[in-house]
Amino acid sequence: MSTPVSCLFASAALVAAIALPSDAAAQDILIGFQLPLTGSQSQYGETFRNSAQMQLDKLNAAGGVGGRKVQIVYEDSKSDPKEAVNIARKFVDDKRIVAVLGDFASGPSMAAGEVYGKEGVAQLSPTSSHPDFLKISNWQFRNVSTMVQEGPFIAKWLGETGSKSLAIIAVQNDWGLSATREVQKSFEAAGGKVTAMEAFNPGTRDFKAILTKVMQGKPEAIYLAVFYEEGALLLQQARQLNIQSKLFSTASLHHQKTLELAGPAAEGLFLVTVFMVDHPSKHVQQYVAEYRKRYSSDPTMFAAQAYDAVGIVIEALKRTGPEMTRPKVRDALADTSGYPGVTGTTTFDKATREPDKQLSRLHVENGKFVLLK
Repeated sequence: MSTPVSCLFASAALVAAIALPSDAAAQDILIGFQLPLTGSQSQYGETFRNSAQMQLDKLNAAGGVGGRKVQIVYEDSKSDPKEAVNIARKFVDDKRIVAVLGDFASGPSMAAGEVYGKEGVAQLSPTSSHPDFLKISNWQFRNVSTMVQEGPFIAKWLGETGSKSLAIIAVQNDWGLSATREVQKSFEAAGGKVTAMEAFNPGTRDFKAILTKVMQGKPEAIYLAVFYEEGALLLQQARQLNIQSKLFSTASLHHQKTLELAGPAAEGLFLVTVFMVDHPSKHVQQYVAEYRKRYSSDPTMFAAQAYDAVGIVIEALKRTGPEMTRPKVRDALADTSGYPGVTGTTTFDKATREPDKQLSRLHVENGKFVLLK
């Protein structure tokens, strides 16, 4: 049966209406966000996306940037450097994307960063702390303290507790190795002795051999550069072996899952952070309340850093002006000063682009993270 010509034109018009964005949508400002939504680190990517959506909804409800809506294009990196590079190439080829957020881990962030640096797209990672990340090019930024900052902080804290010997256990990746290097350097510079350094592959479940080995040097303290999955097991097995050394960790163990999975074994753990859900400031409490309302859980430190990272990019877009080119957005990011985030005030150093983050001390007491003065 033949189809009337008028129907053909009507069908073609309908397809065009579906396939093509509206004029308003075409004017949307796009930000790329590469993050692990599947794989072993997907739980971190999910909290990134949660916080990003909160910032986005708040912004667009208030009229967007110059009357234009902002949209985020999410891509799953699986925390895989090869996948991160593929995403980076996809983002740079989409000329509508004016800046990029991510990745979560330093490895994929740095791999993708080579592409962004070469092609001239600003990249802001909420959590990539490897010392060399910002050395890739002047297009890289981050919203996290690095082990270069944290190492001396930990070393001073260890000294104040009377610890003169230290063993280090770290996950075998770029971040873990940089944490090991910076803590060792700072602790030894302060007169301490590092008695052992052990690295393990991600996904390791049995740490008793490693713990037994490091205890041969009788360290007064053990420093853990790990995430909560392995960290909880390490804490449990250290207690099973009746290890009495003081246990310290990076901010990576500041996660409710650490307490839930480790149970009583987490008691006494010392660690650092830039975010506390019970911080009394109004904007922190507003963020925590909204996050709980939306997602029925407390935001983690990583979620908070992502929330601030998206906010920093949004403020840079507002300062860029109507001609929103990638170089102009990059320069506006570099000018970030005094951004009032939930992880503290952020200012990027003019020379290094490093953020000046205020670290706080935590102690696990009665199954809770307690802020130490």
